[in-house]
Amino acid sequence: MTHRPVTLRRGAGSAGPLLAAAAAAWVWVVTHWGGTRAMPGTMGLGLPAFLAVWTLMTAAMMLPATASVAALYARTITVRRTPHMIVFTVAYLLVWAAAGLPAYGLAAGLDRVAGLPAATGTAVAAALFAVSGVYQLTPLKDRCLARCRSPIGVTLRYASYPRPTRDLRAGAHHGGFCLGCCWSLMVLLAAFGVMNLWAMVVLTAVITAEKLTPAGRLVARAVGIASIALAGAVFWVPALAPGLTGGTAGM
Repeated sequence: MTHRPVTLRRGAGSAGPLLAAAAAAWVWVVTHWGGTRAMPGTMGLGLPAFLAVWTLMTAAMMLPATASVAALYARTITVRRTPHMIVFTVAYLLVWAAAGLPAYGLAAGLDRVAGLPAATGTAVAAALFAVSGVYQLTPLKDRCLARCRSPIGVTLRYASYPRPTRDLRAGAHHGGFCLGCCWSLMVLLAAFGVMNLWAMVVLTAVITAEKLTPAGRLVARAVGIASIALAGAVFWVPALAPGLTGGTAGM
């Protein structure tokens, strides 16, 4: 078993439903939020609407880097791959949709921070940067990232699952490891501003680089160190966390 990232080859076409979902999510994000200023916290949305927006956002950011794993899983399916891959993709997104519940709780708390003195928002932003950065350097992050980068063994395990629930279990299982790998990066959106388009683009590039490039583990560590550095820098430049300090919403 190697720790080299999985690459897209002949099975890539079978990941079509997943890539189509990612493209549709990006179109929605750019169409509805591309020309607006990033908003803090819950963006004024109730729980159902927030979960819908959250799921679309995570689909846009996570699915591109998951396409290679989906292509590998598709090779274990001999007939009618498309319906199986749709179920796999839906199960994967359900894990991220469930993660939207604690995300909403965090966002609701940050809504309250927005009404406090600016120094409080800066301190909260520093804490978020620090938590994200420290997690990026932990063994748990390494373990989850390794499963995302080299999932051959676990994919063979998926092939042994009972057929009626195999796609659902496989998608949810991989979604769990992906959540364990990337939640620390998603937390940064609370500081940059939820639905901050530029932040989403940059973080999507980081997620994809972590999972698909040979230097992925080095990228994860570099981002962790940079995030810890931001935890200190935000006290001098509050605009680094526009979602909490009211600064410019760009990167």
